[in-house]
Amino acid sequence: MRTAYQYRLRPTPSQVVLMEQWLELLRKQYNYRLAERFNWWEQNRCDINACPLICHLPELRDRPDFYSQKRDLVNTKARFPEYQAIHSQVLQNCIERVHKAFDRWLKGDRNGKRAGRPRFKGAGRYRSFTFPQMKQDCLQGKFIHLPKIGAVKLIQHRPLPDGFVIKTATITRKADGWYVTLSLQDASVPELTPDSPTSENTIGIDMGLDSFLVTDTGESVPVPQYYRRAQKRLERLQRSLSRKQKGSNRRKKALRRVAKAHLKVANQRKDFHYKVAKKLVSKGKHIAYEALNTEGIARTRLAKSIYDAGWGQFLQILAVKAERAGLRAIAVDPSGTSQNCSQCGQKVPKTIRDRWHSCPHCGLELSRDHNAAINIKYRAVGHPVLKAQEMSFTGVTEKPALSRFSGAERFASA
Repeated sequence: MRTAYQYRLRPTPSQVVLMEQWLELLRKQYNYRLAERFNWWEQNRCDINACPLICHLPELRDRPDFYSQKRDLVNTKARFPEYQAIHSQVLQNCIERVHKAFDRWLKGDRNGKRAGRPRFKGAGRYRSFTFPQMKQDCLQGKFIHLPKIGAVKLIQHRPLPDGFVIKTATITRKADGWYVTLSLQDASVPELTPDSPTSENTIGIDMGLDSFLVTDTGESVPVPQYYRRAQKRLERLQRSLSRKQKGSNRRKKALRRVAKAHLKVANQRKDFHYKVAKKLVSKGKHIAYEALNTEGIARTRLAKSIYDAGWGQFLQILAVKAERAGLRAIAVDPSGTSQNCSQCGQKVPKTIRDRWHSCPHCGLELSRDHNAAINIKYRAVGHPVLKAQEMSFTGVTEKPALSRFSGAERFASA
């Protein structure tokens, strides 16, 4: 079992200066190694539909990979002695980040999904560095010992779980200070194998904007709207920032105030997501949800409300919590979940403004979101309620189902 614990650090002024120097040097190294890969890609690629018959072929270079760039760190330390102050494994981790970012762009991840073109890190955009290996006695009282940095004061608000081994430590600079994230592992914890979803051991949830989610039993969770509540304060801080002269100390202070205000909203939203996910998982049942195209929906006029609700982050947290509890988070096809009646299966057309489901065929009367949550549950377990109408349900899918509709059309039809 793998988990992570995050603690706040209280470094001394000299340690803050040292860690900021590390981040700046690592940022430059990241950009240099990324530029090496882009140069190789530009010189060796060829557009198959635009290749001239007569052209000059440059001398082909060896492709820079993780191992060749890691070996070249010796030359970097010889030419730039300031890199000798950085721990060797931290520098190698910087090369690994470049390797992963570049490969996810060209090849894609293990699921075949390709990421966007990696960007160069601007000043202040490289915010963390990782120690891939940590000693088990690095935590000593209220301090954590970091190689080449020393003993840094730590606010250990909760103890480490028994039996877990510290694997890595990531130092992160946020708007309100420095944090350390310890990656822990315990191989003795067995992996739980979830049972098959049935009507008795599965609940369905429908994500929305009127309510954050509605379960198949009719229980609803209101949307907190943390960003909209803080919007007036953010606007005031942003206006104050726009009046400051670029490069001045007052502008830097105003920028930190804006960053802290946004960080508070993000922390409130994440805390809400963890509490809701824990409440759902504590019921001991599998959880079915719609595989919505949130990126497509966020391109519409609902973008601010979608990002304020944070559906994507919540579903990621829910999947992790369910897996650790031996449960499953099941994604189903969202098409027609709000249009079909959950009792008779007949289609009852609705617009996005119609928030009540009233079936003229069987007389079912209930909330639109409640009806959708029941349909989501039925699709996850393969419920035969629609067989009388010769309508087939889709089976349980672990990956979000693709649809030929755009995000806005799918959201309006759901």
